[in-house]
Amino acid sequence: ELAGYYPAILDDAVVGTQARTLLADAKAMLHTLVTDGRIEARAAFGFWPANALGDDIVLYTEESKTERLATLHMLRQQLDKKGDGRPNSCLADFVAPAESGVTDYVGAFAVTTGHGVETLAAEYRAAHDDYSAILVQALADRLAEAFAERLHQRVRTEFWAYAAGESLDNEGLIKERYQGIRPAPGYPACPDHAEKGTLFSLLQVPDRAGITLTESFAMFPAASVSGWYFWRPEAKYFGVGQVEDSQRTDYEARTRRPFRL
Repeated sequence: ELAGYYPAILDDAVVGTQARTLLADAKAMLHTLVTDGRIEARAAFGFWPANALGDDIVLYTEESKTERLATLHMLRQQLDKKGDGRPNSCLADFVAPAESGVTDYVGAFAVTTGHGVETLAAEYRAAHDDYSAILVQALADRLAEAFAERLHQRVRTEFWAYAAGESLDNEGLIKERYQGIRPAPGYPACPDHAEKGTLFSLLQVPDRAGITLTESFAMFPAASVSGWYFWRPEAKYFGVGQVEDSQRTDYEARTRRPFRL
């Protein structure tokens, strides 16, 4: 492992040489992947009318909201914030409540750059080139994250277009100075991996993007990213943290399944 920050690590007195070698190898492998077409990128995404109902988010088939499509189950922080006035957050807070009469929207996405990766990595391992096998898999993981970021940008400015006038440089994108978030089921803001099942059903992900879920809700191919889209300016990332017994009981009643982190 090489510890440091890019691009300063390239001139590091201890690991600079190794870092420059790795960067050159990665660029060469990326060129090979692009020119040979050995891996494939696929995606599925969508947006639906939505309203918050308590700590749940109800999605509807159309703006008339006469038919429910799905319910997204969220968890709320239960932190002692020492009376500083900050509320305990829940992702449902970033969607207009049903009683407001306002029709809001929530989106979802699933992307992968992993189709073909396992086959190519196996070929390298069969040729006793474990380094290239690891490099292919590492690049695929980075490409999946880049694909998710690029799709989110196009969602904000083009497909959903709630921030059509956005104009950020690369640093602004890296520092997430844009409007909206894309939290993933199984991560701190929505820690229940089982909610991926709802996301995959909504988007028909196996058919449209070729990504499947294991029994433990891991995604295959491994170089895949999925999550929800929240558009409001106040939407932010946070960690739910410890879930107390009272909320666990409530959550299991809402989801009708045991809750495991």
